[in-house]
Amino acid sequence: MTISLSLADARKTILNSQRLHSRSSFGKGVDASLQAIEHLGYVQIDTLSVVSRAHLHTLWNRVKGFTPDHIDQLQQDRRVFEHWAHALAILPMKDYRFSLPMMNRIASGATHWHPKDSKETKKVLKRIREEGPLQAKDFDDKRKSNQMWARSASKMALEQLFMEGELMIPHRINFHKVYDLRERVLSAEVDTRLPSEAELCRHLIQSFLRAQGIAQVNEMAYLRKGLGASMSKVVQQMEEEKLLVAVDVAGQKYYSSIDAVAQLQQPQARAGLRILSPFDNAIIQRKRVGKLFDFNYQLECYVPKEKREYGYFCLPILRNNKLLGRIDAKASRKEGVLHILHLHLEKPINNIEIFYSDLLAEIKRFAAFDNCPTVLLHRVSGAQSRPDWN
Repeated sequence: MTISLSLADARKTILNSQRLHSRSSFGKGVDASLQAIEHLGYVQIDTLSVVSRAHLHTLWNRVKGFTPDHIDQLQQDRRVFEHWAHALAILPMKDYRFSLPMMNRIASGATHWHPKDSKETKKVLKRIREEGPLQAKDFDDKRKSNQMWARSASKMALEQLFMEGELMIPHRINFHKVYDLRERVLSAEVDTRLPSEAELCRHLIQSFLRAQGIAQVNEMAYLRKGLGASMSKVVQQMEEEKLLVAVDVAGQKYYSSIDAVAQLQQPQARAGLRILSPFDNAIIQRKRVGKLFDFNYQLECYVPKEKREYGYFCLPILRNNKLLGRIDAKASRKEGVLHILHLHLEKPINNIEIFYSDLLAEIKRFAAFDNCPTVLLHRVSGAQSRPDWN
């Protein structure tokens, strides 16, 4: 059986599954933040702090009253942990066992960032075992070059041991990782049974569809090395078990869960106006966003300055299930100003003054979250008029 779904309904399904239609669906407080992380499956961490960091921004968009100390509390309570999803992420502790295959693969010799230096990892591990939790700055060796991704030998060893699972991050200090032994961080109640490859694939499929509503096989296996064939096999098995349903969207084959299909029959709210992080779960797969939302998005901080079209750190604008434009923003926290360096709209918008009013209200909320009481608009393009904000 294949269900046909319009592009508009596909977008609605995705954004409702992403919980971008309401900031109240998870409730309030620390427990709501945990529920959001568990529902999404992971929340990506990124070092860039042009505006609020990615994991904070992503949760702020979904949890009413979210504050950064929610993450600190969850980490200290051992209800979440840091490791790799498709990138460095905050993950639910209840899903810890599904990170073990990657940890074991790296411990067995697979290279993540750098080749393993066994002598250096033994030295680093010995210090942490004897001295307790340490940060990278507690090691006095220096990196060998000034290149962007250069690391000191101790830093590379810490990253290697973290990826292997020998070290965990019990907390951070001013966003700097604190490393400690796994046995001193992981509680005895955590399930540490190694999943089979089929179990891992089933977990990835269920997690992705819970958070995204519909997906193609390659999207569910996004940046998961060597799992493509197994993912296809497990998808077929789950379809035969009537756990998945094939969905046709604009001639493309997707899959959905039985629960998501049932929700399609119910009235669904449109997504509210949101300013999204570049690393938000809803838009992190750029090809998927292009196909389903007709939105060509690239984070241009990785593009040479002379080739940037929209700006260094553009944030997509979501409204009524459409990605309408982007803002290049920068928070100058010392001055208390959120600079909108460039507001670009993709196409003409009906009732533009109402849109500008709604957008300014959301920008002000976001600015307040960034500790910036003032908003300053610099440039506008692609719009039929300029908002009178300054």
